[in-house]
Amino acid sequence: MSILKARRVASNTHIHTLALITSRLYIQTCRFKSTSKSTSKSASTMKVLCVAEKPSIAKAVAGHLSGGQVQAHNTPEKFIKNYVFDYDFGRPWGNCQVTMTSVLGHITSAVFPPQYKKWDYPPPEHLFDAPVQIITSEDKKKVAENIEKQARFANALCIWTDCDREGEHIGFEICEAAKKGNRTLDIKRARFSNIERAHILNASRNLISLDHKQVNAVASRIELDLRIGYAFTRFLTTNLRTLGGPFEKLILSYGSCQFPTLGFVVDRYFRVRNFKPEQFWSIKVMHKREGINVNFGWARNRLFDRASVVVLYERCLTAKKAKVTKVQEKPTKKLKPLPLTTVEMQKMATIFLRMTGQQAMEAAESLYNKGFISYPRTETDRFDSGMNLRALVQKQTTSQSWGDFAQNLVNGGFQQPREGRHDDKAHPPIHPITYVAPSALNENEKKVYEFVVRRFLACCSEDAKGVSTDVDILYGEESFHAHGVVVLERNYLEVYIYDKWTGTVQLPKFVVGEQFEPEEALMTEGKTSPPNYLTEADLIALMDANGIGTDATMAEHIQKIQERDYVRTVPRTARSDDDEEVVENAPATRGGRGGRGRGGRGGATRSTGRGGGVKEFIPTQLGVALIEGFDRMNFETSLGKPFLRKEMELKMKAICEGRSTKEIVLNESIEQYRHVYVQSQQKLAVLKAACREYVFQNSG
Repeated sequence: MSILKARRVASNTHIHTLALITSRLYIQTCRFKSTSKSTSKSASTMKVLCVAEKPSIAKAVAGHLSGGQVQAHNTPEKFIKNYVFDYDFGRPWGNCQVTMTSVLGHITSAVFPPQYKKWDYPPPEHLFDAPVQIITSEDKKKVAENIEKQARFANALCIWTDCDREGEHIGFEICEAAKKGNRTLDIKRARFSNIERAHILNASRNLISLDHKQVNAVASRIELDLRIGYAFTRFLTTNLRTLGGPFEKLILSYGSCQFPTLGFVVDRYFRVRNFKPEQFWSIKVMHKREGINVNFGWARNRLFDRASVVVLYERCLTAKKAKVTKVQEKPTKKLKPLPLTTVEMQKMATIFLRMTGQQAMEAAESLYNKGFISYPRTETDRFDSGMNLRALVQKQTTSQSWGDFAQNLVNGGFQQPREGRHDDKAHPPIHPITYVAPSALNENEKKVYEFVVRRFLACCSEDAKGVSTDVDILYGEESFHAHGVVVLERNYLEVYIYDKWTGTVQLPKFVVGEQFEPEEALMTEGKTSPPNYLTEADLIALMDANGIGTDATMAEHIQKIQERDYVRTVPRTARSDDDEEVVENAPATRGGRGGRGRGGRGGATRSTGRGGGVKEFIPTQLGVALIEGFDRMNFETSLGKPFLRKEMELKMKAICEGRSTKEIVLNESIEQYRHVYVQSQQKLAVLKAACREYVFQNSG
């Protein structure tokens, strides 16, 4: 072979080799690009459907997650929009295409089949065993259809309902609606208590599973309320309609929370009505020193036997001089308030803000939806140690009303809040999230927001401090006592205008062992007074103590017994000594009779309380008749008492804690109420007699 030919062969071989290498590199590059493209496409197609409990929360959460880069689309339901954006959830979902939408509270309702909807047949007792259907409410069908449609294009579902028992059940309803469109969804829920951006972002990166124990607890309550409410409502209405007169066209509704709430009002009404004032006598000693009038109270307080008091009084006068037996001066303080719970907020609103509990809850809910305060339904009265409370205080320094106080806390006055005994493990106490100008709020929102802020700042302040002085004297053989307080540092009282440290007085100097002749010693007399009728704050406290309703529903039950005309409210007025006459003439109180309550020494001395805006609850004749009718049946578990409902609430809690099941609770509670129903049937004549006594005798 020639040298030239050999060179050509080598060159061709080299070219072939280069071509082969180039070809292989090209194929590998194409494969890499294809794989990268496929991976990128796979990541971008992960789609998440997020559903909130209400439109305002959906809008706020979408705004935070999207960083403002969001597209809004209308839906068949005019109040709801779908928000579309991209977001990185972190593990396990990563970068996702997100559609954020909402519901309008519960989607479904529990109902009886059509054949059970007649009032006359079948008999009400059949409702304890009748089948219960869960249907999509007519007014929520467009909401459910939107979720079903969006779920078809999603890989995962994220629930953003309120983090309480009711929110958990609404979350379950959302899951069921979404599964109609896609049964393969990966389902998670976000746990949050306010809609501050950092809090929402943190919730999105720490998703949890839906709590089916809470779902079952609410499902049990819904079914029991349906069965018990319908059965006893029909029992009352159909049987009492035969009395004619005002009952002829009246629908008498029963609720397992409504009736015990009404029972509290009726019980207090009879305690006032049947109270018998009893005369008592006391001794008061007065002395003036250093320009200060000192009143010494009798250690015995009062006695109900005049002759005994006369003898003791004369012994005092015979002794002429009093001897100082004790002088004690020590630091004292008035404790700052505990962090705010729902029940406390409602009570304080009725006392100080001239609002009903229902109005306060509506205002608080609106403030929460706008991102101004934390979730307003909480039983917790202690802040988690990890919360940055100082940062929340800092946000309030711009206020013209309490900004200076907040700034003082920031500058070193901050103190850790007191810790109460309650923690629902779901939400912190109610507190402000950010500062909002009063001009941005309506009247009720303004009042509630100011109260929430002032309460929070007070919690982060110091207790009020002072010095107390106690002086004991012996006059004759009787002991008397004087107490005085001087406030040295107001601290939290400077911002918490709803609390007072009143009745403070500085006592003059006294020395143990010294004797002095009192300027005046009087024998006084008076009468015991009945308690006040219940205010809404009193009623909420009784409901809370007896487990009637939840912190979020108490105000609704109170509103309901007013709507049913079972009770009315009247302004509290100062009463004359003849309380019986004033009560008799008060609106909606005529016809009250019966044997409840005892007069005499058991009566409390009247405190007139705040007048003006404070309203008292007084039952109508109808309300009295219903409670008296059931109480006179003498059951162990009267429908007018709180025991049955309290037991039911404890069973709901047992389901949530895994100590019981939905099936067990339903069976036990249905049997309890069925037993009461049978007893009520047997003693129907007692109920009718009470209605004739209170309604008919007082309507003529």
